[in-house]
Amino acid sequence: MAPEARIKSFLKTSATALCAGLVVLASFSLGAEAARRHYRSHHRHAPEVAAIPPRALPYPQLPLPFEIPGAQYLPLAWADVKGWSEDDHLAAYKTFRASCRSINAQTGASEPKALNGSLNEPCRAAKSFEPSDDASARTFFETNFSPLRISRLGEPDGFVTGYYEPVLDGSRAQTDVYNVPVYRRPSNLFVRGFNQASVSLPNKGPVFRKIGRRKLVPYYDRGEIEDGKIAGRGLEIAWLKDPTDLLFAQIQGSARIKFDDGGTIRLNYDSYNGYPYTAVGRVLVERGIIPKEEMSMQKIREWMAQNPDGAKELRRQNRSYIFFHQVNLSDKDEAVGAQGVPLTAGRSIAVDKSLHVFGTPFFIEGELPIESDRAKTPFHRLMIAQDTGSAIIGPARADLYFGAGADAGRVAGRLRHPMHFLMLVPKSLDPDVRAARLPVPDPRPSEKIARLFPQAPAAKPVVSAATSGKDETVAVASPVPLPAPRPVIEPVREPRRHMKTRSHQQ
Repeated sequence: MAPEARIKSFLKTSATALCAGLVVLASFSLGAEAARRHYRSHHRHAPEVAAIPPRALPYPQLPLPFEIPGAQYLPLAWADVKGWSEDDHLAAYKTFRASCRSINAQTGASEPKALNGSLNEPCRAAKSFEPSDDASARTFFETNFSPLRISRLGEPDGFVTGYYEPVLDGSRAQTDVYNVPVYRRPSNLFVRGFNQASVSLPNKGPVFRKIGRRKLVPYYDRGEIEDGKIAGRGLEIAWLKDPTDLLFAQIQGSARIKFDDGGTIRLNYDSYNGYPYTAVGRVLVERGIIPKEEMSMQKIREWMAQNPDGAKELRRQNRSYIFFHQVNLSDKDEAVGAQGVPLTAGRSIAVDKSLHVFGTPFFIEGELPIESDRAKTPFHRLMIAQDTGSAIIGPARADLYFGAGADAGRVAGRLRHPMHFLMLVPKSLDPDVRAARLPVPDPRPSEKIARLFPQAPAAKPVVSAATSGKDETVAVASPVPLPAPRPVIEPVREPRRHMKTRSHQQ
């Protein structure tokens, strides 16, 4: 090839390569610029995440804001409490103040229950407060308490029954007509942890009969006592006509006995024989004798009067037996509850003593058969816990006290109804306020991950900046480590096996 041709070919090739290089360079520059713009648009305004401060270990051991075993509760506003503004708050305040006299006189440590000693503060306020009308009494409760809807775990409502003080005819001595003894506590009745002469014994738990100096056996049950196991020991307080009268006096926990000479004695619960209470009404329902919807105290009395032999067997199904003591009260005074203060008809209730503190206000709302068996009388009333009973078990379970006599007994005997329960909690124990102080724990890996990747040992205590110069050491929690990524394992293909086929017969 001629030299001129070679030069032209070289120049042409160089120009082509130069153009190609420029094109590649241009495209590279454009791509880089686009990447930079993309990065700036997505990362220029990214918010700065504040570093999580280290959490001091161990976490502060704060008590739970409010805890009742087996209960669920919901804080409410006063405006959401149905029927609250329609109640007689002045009458409720007078009953509450009667409980406060007992609370203010208490000394020593408070009971280990949900409210503990939190009622002391509103009771101190009630000591010097004399409301003149219903509005001021209502303001007192709204200022010192917060309403808390309460029920048994998994149930929407609570449950109420009624009780009263029976007025019975009796005799001071045994006769042919009056031959049912009312016993005081026997001297050989023994409860662990209590002196036999203790004024107050628990109404739950085992009770023993002491033989000699050391031997303890279960105490006699109802059948054995009715058969005369403790007769003739001078334990008889009085004598009644009918064993059914005694049974219902024991169920109510108090009684008035009127004698032929015009005298009257008042009896209150003193102790029991250690056996759990069995409701005779439930036995009649389970046997199909009385339908559940018709069950009442009056129905039980009628059936027992018509079936004396069956009544004796039915009483013995309830092995629990109550002993009484005589109290110095006039006919004008109401019965004394377990708190030690006279009860108020229509305002006092019996509650589960193992869960609640005496003096606690409960607002109970719903419908009850007050006027008649089938009536649905609106009932929205502030009641005060002043009594207890062995059959009253649960966080939203109450026995409403209706006073003394046959009329009160008829109303009380009809009550077996679900009701809404609101517990009035002192403001110092407001669960909303106290729950805000509880620390939130650090996030934790799942239980499965924690087993696969054990956590590193806790950090050694170090002196924090906040406590420098003091003798306090605080361990700082290290962040929760993340597990290492799992390796990717490719499945191994097994060699394909040649299957022998069976030839088909022609």
